[in-house]
Amino acid sequence: MSFTATSLAGTKTEQYAQLVQQARALVSGESDRIANAANISALVYHALPEVNWVGFYLYDGVELVVGPFQGQPACVRIALDKGVCGAAATTLETQRVEDVHAFPGHIACDAATRSELVVPLSSDGKLIGVFDLDSPRPNRFDADDQAGLEALALVFLSSLGEH
Repeated sequence: MSFTATSLAGTKTEQYAQLVQQARALVSGESDRIANAANISALVYHALPEVNWVGFYLYDGVELVVGPFQGQPACVRIALDKGVCGAAATTLETQRVEDVHAFPGHIACDAATRSELVVPLSSDGKLIGVFDLDSPRPNRFDADDQAGLEALALVFLSSLGEH
C-alpha cells in the first residue's frame, strides 16, 4: 500500500477517509504508542497542504510532553492550563482556532503558525494526550478537517486498545 499524498483523490471528506484507511494499515498489528504516533504524524504531515507542524503531545500525569511529530522543533512541555493544547486536554474537546494570536494564552512554539487544530486523546474520560496540527495560514482548518482529524485520532486510540 502506498502512503503518499498523491494517492488521495476526491472531496476533502473522501480524502480523509483515504487517510484513515492508510493510518489503519500503518498501525495494524502494532500497539506501541510511539511508533503509531510517529507514523500517523508523518502520514498526515505529508498528506495535508498548508500545515507546518503535525504531532502528538502525551500526558505524563502532570503535563503534556512532546511526542512524535513532523515540523520545526517544538515546545517540550505544556501545562494543562496553557495554550490551545492545554485547552483541548482540559476540556477534552477539540479546539479549532482560526487565529492563534487571538487565542488567550497561546504558546508560540513556531512564530509562523497562524491557525491550529488540537484533538484531545482520551479513553473513558482519562486523558492520554493531544493530536496537534498547526498551519501558517489563518483559518486553515474547517469542520471537514476537524471531523477527519478526529477520525484519525480514533485510529491512534484504537491501536492502543483504548477505543
